[in-house]
Amino acid sequence: MSQPLAERLRPKSLSDYIGQPHLIGEKGILNNQLKQGIIPSLILWGPPGTGKTSLAELIAKETNRPFYKLSAINSGVKDIREVVAKVKTNNNLFSTKNPILFIDEIHRFSKSQQDSLLEIVEKGIVTLIGATTENPSFEVIKALLSRCQVYTLNNFSKEDLELLINKAILKDDVLKTKEITVVETKLLIKYSGGDGRKLLNLLEILVNSFDKKSSIIITDKLVSEKLTESLAKYDKDGEQHYDIASALIKSIRGSDPNAAVYYLARMLEGGEDISFIARRLIISASEDIGLANPTALVMANNTYQTVNIIGMPEARIILSQCVIYLATSPKSNSCYASINEALALVRETGDLSVPLNLRNAPTKLMKELGYGDNYKYSHNYNNNFVSQELLPSEIKNTSLYRAGNNSKENSIKNHLENLWGNKYRF
Repeated sequence: MSQPLAERLRPKSLSDYIGQPHLIGEKGILNNQLKQGIIPSLILWGPPGTGKTSLAELIAKETNRPFYKLSAINSGVKDIREVVAKVKTNNNLFSTKNPILFIDEIHRFSKSQQDSLLEIVEKGIVTLIGATTENPSFEVIKALLSRCQVYTLNNFSKEDLELLINKAILKDDVLKTKEITVVETKLLIKYSGGDGRKLLNLLEILVNSFDKKSSIIITDKLVSEKLTESLAKYDKDGEQHYDIASALIKSIRGSDPNAAVYYLARMLEGGEDISFIARRLIISASEDIGLANPTALVMANNTYQTVNIIGMPEARIILSQCVIYLATSPKSNSCYASINEALALVRETGDLSVPLNLRNAPTKLMKELGYGDNYKYSHNYNNNFVSQELLPSEIKNTSLYRAGNNSKENSIKNHLENLWGNKYRF
């Protein structure tokens, strides 16, 4: 049986690799390390189809090291021990270089499985390269994370994806024998979602929908006509993992518990990691509900803790409770909007000086320079409040928090207006 196009098109060298210029470009940090021949243990973090596995294989090839590959989905401590035994045997027999152990989906390893990697990484028995679609700060134990450098891979750009399409048509042994003309790529790229592997799989489905001798002219209309049925089948295989997660969050945001529970069921039925679901509920509780119902964050956080203790199948009930609670909660994005606006202001105005009256004065010199002078201690005043400017002078009176229109934040708004008057009159 022929290999899938995405597998056939794996890059054979770094010069053949598409994307991630911040890592392997001329000034890329990983490129510099390869030139020096010094490769530390790494965690490659990025969305699906961004070239994590290919990059790990190329690192091994560029440094002429043995390459061992495991998937955390179907491997465990026993498999790790078997690799270590092979490494020790081969080193004794052939004096090979420090090999690379690549673990795909490393976030799916349990704490005890990750613990088993510590000694072999610490002693340099192997150089570990882990690949994950999840934030390693949450999914990789601290002891292992401290022994690895984390590199982030980005979704392919439009230009990267167009290069990938052209490369497939011109260089793949199967596709280059066909008469393929590309007129439009917008819809094909849109359906890929920045996932290079998905793009190639869709291109292969499209090409295979024609007779072997047919000429193929790729247009958006053709993509729409030919891929509609195939995309539905694609979803059943879990390839639209992030699309369904997005639909869940948008259903919660849209206050539709029916849709939210439906997409939760889609994720559970597809074998989605319950921790992945629960983490996104925590984000939604703050981003979409926030101060309109502060208990939502407590509920979501407790859900995350509980489902990781209980596990499936009972975790489905706890997740359902949380999803319905979030979907039926009043909504506000004031916290989300406020921090984004504040970050934009910081980037625009730079490192503004903190007002002297707000600075601590632990030394005599600092006191002589006026640090802390004229600071008004709020608890010394009626209602534990005194009006004073607390922002740097260059941006004084800037408004960043705007209360949402809901009962909780209307109460907050009234409280702030009573304290500050026009300064917090929304």
